[in-house]
Amino acid sequence: MLYRVLFVFFFVFAAAFAVFPSQATAQNYTFNSVQVEGNQRIETSTIVTRAGIARGQRVTAGQLNDAYKRILDSGVFETVEIIPRGSTLVIKVTEYPTINKINFEGNRRIKDENLVEAVGSESRRVFTPEQAERDAQTIAEIYSAQGRVAATVVPRIIRRDGNRVDLVFEISEGDTIEIERVSFVGNRAYSDRRLRRVLETKQAGFLRAFIRSDTFIADRIEFDKQVLRDFYLSRGYIDFRVNSANVEFTRERDAFFLVMDVQEGQQFSFGKITTISEIAGVNAAEYQDALKVKPGVIYSPSLIENSIARQERLGLRNGVDFLRVEPRITRNDRDLTLDVEFALVKGPRIFVERIDIEGNTTTLDRVIRQQFRSVEGDPFNPREIRESAERIRALGFFAESNVETREGSTPDRVFVDVDVEEQPTGSLSLGGSYSVNDGFGIAIGLSERNFLGRGQTLGITLSTAQDAEQYVLGFSEPQLLGRDLRFDLDLGISERNSSFANYDTSRKFFNPGLTFRTGELSTLQVRYRWEASEMLARSNTTTGSVITSEIAQGERASSIFGATYVYDSRLGGLNPNAGIRFELGLDAAGVGGDNKYFKTSAKTIAQTRVWHEEVTLRASLELGAFNWQGSGSSRTIDRFIFGPDVFRGFEPAGIGPRDLSGGQDDALGGNYYAVARLEAEFPLGLPEELGIRGGVFYDVGNLWDLSNVNTAGGTIVGEGGSFRHVIGFSVLWTTAFGPLRFNFSKALKKETFDKEQSFDLTIQARF
Repeated sequence: MLYRVLFVFFFVFAAAFAVFPSQATAQNYTFNSVQVEGNQRIETSTIVTRAGIARGQRVTAGQLNDAYKRILDSGVFETVEIIPRGSTLVIKVTEYPTINKINFEGNRRIKDENLVEAVGSESRRVFTPEQAERDAQTIAEIYSAQGRVAATVVPRIIRRDGNRVDLVFEISEGDTIEIERVSFVGNRAYSDRRLRRVLETKQAGFLRAFIRSDTFIADRIEFDKQVLRDFYLSRGYIDFRVNSANVEFTRERDAFFLVMDVQEGQQFSFGKITTISEIAGVNAAEYQDALKVKPGVIYSPSLIENSIARQERLGLRNGVDFLRVEPRITRNDRDLTLDVEFALVKGPRIFVERIDIEGNTTTLDRVIRQQFRSVEGDPFNPREIRESAERIRALGFFAESNVETREGSTPDRVFVDVDVEEQPTGSLSLGGSYSVNDGFGIAIGLSERNFLGRGQTLGITLSTAQDAEQYVLGFSEPQLLGRDLRFDLDLGISERNSSFANYDTSRKFFNPGLTFRTGELSTLQVRYRWEASEMLARSNTTTGSVITSEIAQGERASSIFGATYVYDSRLGGLNPNAGIRFELGLDAAGVGGDNKYFKTSAKTIAQTRVWHEEVTLRASLELGAFNWQGSGSSRTIDRFIFGPDVFRGFEPAGIGPRDLSGGQDDALGGNYYAVARLEAEFPLGLPEELGIRGGVFYDVGNLWDLSNVNTAGGTIVGEGGSFRHVIGFSVLWTTAFGPLRFNFSKALKKETFDKEQSFDLTIQARF
C-alpha cells in the first residue's frame, strides 16, 4: 500500500513539472542582428531605435512585448509583428497610408474651407482611423452647435496607389431641431412670458424659417441658466437657483420641449448701510457720504459693485494707494433685508508692470490704452481692469476681446494682456429716387466708426434727390487730447422741399461741439453753429403774405452759441425698472450774423415697468420758448414747428398759427409750445419671436404766439393757441431694419384749421 501511494505522488509531480516548465526556467533571447520588413517611408534605423533592443543584448519575452508596444504606439503603423528567428530578430510592419486629399460630401450649410480648418487630419500627413473618428465627431459637434443635433458624419477612405488614400467625410446634415416650447416650473414673481424674454433660446413660432434662436443648442442652454440667475439676482432674489433644465423630444421626435425648474426664494432689500475703515488716517465718514445706495432699495449685486467702485475712485483722488473695499453682508431673514458693511482695507502692494496689446492690426494701441484708467507703474486694481475690459468691448471695433492678467517679472508686479480680433467697422448705404419731373436721384451714405484705426467716426452723406439735396460731412473724436472729452463736427449744405408749405429751404452750416461728463449720470454739451439759411419761392406757386415777406428777407446768417445739459438715471440708477431723463437746451444767436434770438427747450421723461415688468408706463413733458431779439421779424424756419415725433395725431406742421390769406394755408410755427404725453406699452399675447407689442397713448399739446412776426396783410388763425387732445393705439414692431411704430390716433379736441392725421409710421424712440 505504501509503495502504491509513493508511485502516485511521483507520477503527479512528474506530470506537473512537464506541464509547467516555464515556472522553472524563463525563455531568454540574444540577437546578433535586427531585420525590418514592410517599411516604405519610415527609416529602418528609426524603427530599430524605437524597438530599443540592442545587438548582443539578452532580452526576455516581456521585453519583446514592450518593444512591440513602443513601435505600435508611434501611431504610424497599422500592424506590427516581432518574430525571433534564431539570432535574428525580424520586425514586420505595415505602415498607415498617407492622406492624398480630404473631401466633404453632403455639406450644404457649412463650407468646405470652414470644415478643413476644424479637422485635425491634413493632406500629406499619415492617416489614422482614430484621428478620422475624432474629426467626424468634431464636425458633428459643429452641426450640433447650429441646432442640427441629428447630423451624422462617417469617415471613408479610398485607396490610391503608392500607399495613399483619399479621406472622405460623408455628412448627413439632418434638419434643425427646434425648441417647440419653453416653459418654467416654480416661478411665481414673473410669468413665463417675461422670463422667456430674458433667455437667448426662443421657442419656435411663425418666423421659424428666419429666426435661428429657436434651434436647440446645448451651450446656449447653459448660457440661459446664467442670464436667468443674473435676472433674479439683480432684482433681490438672492436664493434663486435653477434646479434643472430638462430638454425632451416631442412625441414625433422632431422638436424639443425645454422645461426649466427654478426656485425663486424671497426678495431682499438693503438694510443698514455702513462704512468702516481699517486703514490709519482714512475717514470712513467721507467714504460713507460717497454712497448712493440707501436702505429699502431692492438688493442688486450691481449696486454693490457700483458702490465699491465709487469708494475706490474716491481713494484714488485722495491719494490712498492699494485701497480695497470689502463688502461684508449680514442676512436678516426676519425682515428680508441685507445689512452691508463696506470695509476699507489695505490691499496687496502689486503694481502694473506692463500692458501688452496683441491682435489689433488696424486699431492703434493708444485707442485701446485710452480705455484703461491705469498705466504702467500704477497700483494694480482688479476691478478697474475688469471695467477697462468692458469699455474695450463696448467700442464695437472687435469681434473678440480678452483682457487677462499674469504674474510679472516679480511677484509684486503683473502683466495685463489684451488680445483682440478686429472686425469691419465701416458701412455703405445706397439709395435712389425717381420722379417724372425731376428724373433720377441717388443717395449715398458712407460711415467709418474707426477711421484710420484712431477710434474716430467719419461719415459722408451725399444726396442728389430733387426734394432733398444735401452734402454733409460729419466727424467725431471721442477722446480729444486723450481725455474723456468728445469732439463733434458737422458741416455741409442742404436744400429741401417743404412738405407742408409752398417754399423750399436752403442751408449751409458749420457745427463744432464738445461733450463731457459733469457727473456720474449727467453730461454737458457746448457747441457753436454758423448757419446761412434762406427760404426760396417755388415756381408756379403762391404763398400768403407772411411767408412772402419772409422769403423776401433772402439769405440770413446766424452765429449761435449753445449748450445742452442731460441727466439720465438709466445709466446707473438704483432702480433697474425705472428711470428719468431730463434735458435742457439753450441756443443764443447774435454774436455776429444777421439773426438775434434766444431759443430754449426742456424735456423730462419718466418711465417705470409694472405688473411683473410686463407693462411699461411712460410720461413726458416738453416745453420750448423762442425770443426774437433782433430787428425786423423772425422766420418760420427759425420758430418751432411740430412733427409726429413731438405731437401725434396731426400732419407735420398740422397745428399752430396759420396764414389763410389769399386762399392759402401756410403753417407759420410758433414761439412757444408745451406738450405732455402719457403712454403704456404691453404684450399682445403674440409669440415673442414676432417682436410685436401694443401701446396706448394720450397726448396734450399747444403751439402758439407770433410776437415779432410781420403779420400785416395776413389772415392769421391760431395765434392765441389752444390745447389739442389726442388718444391713440400703437403697434410696436421690432424688425431687422429697426424698431417701427404704427400709430392709429383720433383727435378729441382740435381746431377747424388743424390738419389731422389718423395714421403714421415712425421709428420708435427708445427710452
